[in-house]
Amino acid sequence: MRAMLDVKNLDRTLCCILVDKEEIGSVGATGMQSAFFENAVAELMNLTGEYSELKLRRCLSRSCMLSSDVSAGYDPSYDSCFETKNAAWIGAGMCFNKFTGARGKSGSNDANAEYMAHVRKILDDKKIVWQTAELGKVDVGGGGTIAYILALYGMNVIDSGVAVLNMHAPWECTSKADVYEAYRGYKVFAEDACM
Repeated sequence: MRAMLDVKNLDRTLCCILVDKEEIGSVGATGMQSAFFENAVAELMNLTGEYSELKLRRCLSRSCMLSSDVSAGYDPSYDSCFETKNAAWIGAGMCFNKFTGARGKSGSNDANAEYMAHVRKILDDKKIVWQTAELGKVDVGGGGTIAYILALYGMNVIDSGVAVLNMHAPWECTSKADVYEAYRGYKVFAEDACM
């Protein structure tokens, strides 16, 4: 949200969607499976005199998104839970998970290659430090985010965030450098995200 608020003078609309209940399936009135986001966009379009069902669908399908969530940081104490060549590393920059899910890619979003290339170019051009990862070894780690729900609109979306050690434990740990690179990454994405 801070990165979005620091972006100035854009010709398009930015939004930050803050939802909960992700850990139990994004259900309920405040989860991403509710219609609140779609309804809010429809209301904004209506206020400008531009609402129609077709225009709403076009708006959502032409949107680009970074779905912000954390990734499991490689923990040498639990080496067997990670595929080391595909793990997120603490201190290696903003992290992208092309797909999440469990049992392979079940229940996940899978960002298309063109969108991933577009995001990489934006970051590389601004010298943002980034990495790609998966959420742990297949059939050992895994988990879902809200990305797949937004992708149902035809929206370009990929999971992004920072690596976290001890995810969901009482004492989680991240790198301050990774958090800063994520801020920089979200800011340049907001400035140059349209494909």
